[in-house]
Amino acid sequence: MKPNKVVLAYSGGLDTSVIAKWLMEKYECEVITFTADIGQGSETKDARAKAKKLGIKKIYIEDLTEEFVKSYVYPMFRSNAVYEGEYFLGTSIARPLISKRLIEIAKKEGADAICHGATGKGNDQVRFELSAYALNPKITIIAPWREWAFVSRKDLVRYARLNKIAIDFDSGKKSPYSMDANILHTSYEGGILEDPWKSPEENMWLRTKSIEKAANKPVTLELDFKDGDIIRINKKPLTPAKVLNKLNILAGKHGIGRVDIVENRYVGIKSRGCYETPGGTIYHKAHKAIESITMDRELLHLKEDLSNRYTRLVYNGYWFSPERESLQKLINDSQKRVTGTVRVKLFKGNIIILGRKSPYSIYSEDLSTFEADSGDYDQKDAEGFIKVNSLRLRNKQK
Repeated sequence: MKPNKVVLAYSGGLDTSVIAKWLMEKYECEVITFTADIGQGSETKDARAKAKKLGIKKIYIEDLTEEFVKSYVYPMFRSNAVYEGEYFLGTSIARPLISKRLIEIAKKEGADAICHGATGKGNDQVRFELSAYALNPKITIIAPWREWAFVSRKDLVRYARLNKIAIDFDSGKKSPYSMDANILHTSYEGGILEDPWKSPEENMWLRTKSIEKAANKPVTLELDFKDGDIIRINKKPLTPAKVLNKLNILAGKHGIGRVDIVENRYVGIKSRGCYETPGGTIYHKAHKAIESITMDRELLHLKEDLSNRYTRLVYNGYWFSPERESLQKLINDSQKRVTGTVRVKLFKGNIIILGRKSPYSIYSEDLSTFEADSGDYDQKDAEGFIKVNSLRLRNKQK
């Protein structure tokens, strides 16, 4: 059944501009575009003009940056989620919010379907669609890369020129990489990066200085946490998005936040990607520092175990799943006393923890000191502790 109205996740780039025209031709339907501004920079500025040139009548462009950081990034940061030890999930965490707004706009406009421009080889198709189905099980989803006859971006360029669609290729803005950006990160894939032996070109990186060109003087910050979230930088209260933006700027100047990895996509393909997550890298290390003095050992270790599962849920697109929501409640509960201040130094790619303090600290200088025993710990007791815990090890040889 042909849809009458389709809400398209629209960036204004080559793929989604071609998709908008293709939807009109194939389905003879009304296309409504939705562009989410989640801190990616100037990309959204031209989206309205480009959509109008395509004949789009209803155009949604929304600044969701604060909602993105407050309701998606911050909850994820509380978990210390890092996929395969290095990727801070910058693209993964953005997809649920975009999907949520697509579903909400479709309901408001009485649209039959939503559409995205993710390819049939990547993770984003899964993330968009799992999120959408979780919010509206009856929604129709159109994924052109799984339907149309185009097999490469050269085909898209040819189609765009035939249909007089303005594209970045024609204005000298062509990038050799497939990129995604928001306030949390910028990702780079494709081009020479498809060969894992080839090094990325230095001019690829847009948000961080190289170690060689990073600032020659360190900077020291005090980061105030409340219930696991940074609320102040150097005693100045900031909103979540302003916290992340400030950390991004400082980290970028000091060469912090680059990674070059080969990751395992959910669809079963290994993919080489480069990521810049400047502010998020600082946040992650500082958050672990304040947790180290405020969280009970077994609760912290339980959270570490669950964090790997939580991370995979976010990466694979299960943000709106009952298991992620249940894990989030436990994680949020674990953060109730993760309040205090972390002092960090940034210098030449390094984040150096200088100190941490908290009114809820369970660190005891009296217990940890090497100078003298406290009344709560008798070193002689350790002998019995070790013997009890070594029992199974001593008996396994018998």
